[in-house]
Amino acid sequence: MAKCNNISMSVIRRLPRYYRFLSELDSQNVERISSNKLAEIMHVTASQVRQDLNCFGGFGQQGYGYQVKALKDEITNILGLNLNHPAILIGFGNLGKAVASHMSFNRLGFDLKGIFDKDINVIGSKIGGITVRSNTDIDRFIEENSIDSAFLCIPQNSVEDTVERLYKSGIRTFWNFSHFDITNIFEDAIVENVHLSDSLMTLCYRMNEKIDK
Repeated sequence: MAKCNNISMSVIRRLPRYYRFLSELDSQNVERISSNKLAEIMHVTASQVRQDLNCFGGFGQQGYGYQVKALKDEITNILGLNLNHPAILIGFGNLGKAVASHMSFNRLGFDLKGIFDKDINVIGSKIGGITVRSNTDIDRFIEENSIDSAFLCIPQNSVEDTVERLYKSGIRTFWNFSHFDITNIFEDAIVENVHLSDSLMTLCYRMNEKIDK
């Protein structure tokens, strides 16, 4: 089956959910699943499941459904989770420590090679076998380790200068926890913004909406 052109971001953003639910099913030794059952788990329609997966070629058989492990492996390849892009993390404050400590980067397509901070009180500390380095070492480290991605756990007022420096060193991919819009400056950058406060405010709105009813 032919693949779709210009796959929408809404489809792409559902792929990690497919992967997560299929991984859970695989760990439970579930061998196959129908589009209806997968749709029920995903809280979408069966038609949406089929449309989403058909964008990448389609992997089911009519009357049989999907092989769970095979579909999980296909989505692993689509997402590129086995590529282990070499990455660095900038900022080892509370947020940076939490990200470095709790994210299983190797299962999520990245290989965290280095952590950097400007605070002399944290430089030299270790986490997960990685020693926190001074920001002054960033450029040389990127070149020596062929780094292509950066995770930004620094305040908004520090991001612009840092991103310009990283961009000049060849970084084009950013996981950005600040509120700074990187693509306003570098249109060709690939940026995934993480706004925890936006998520919490959305939760607050939904609570208030329910109260109002």
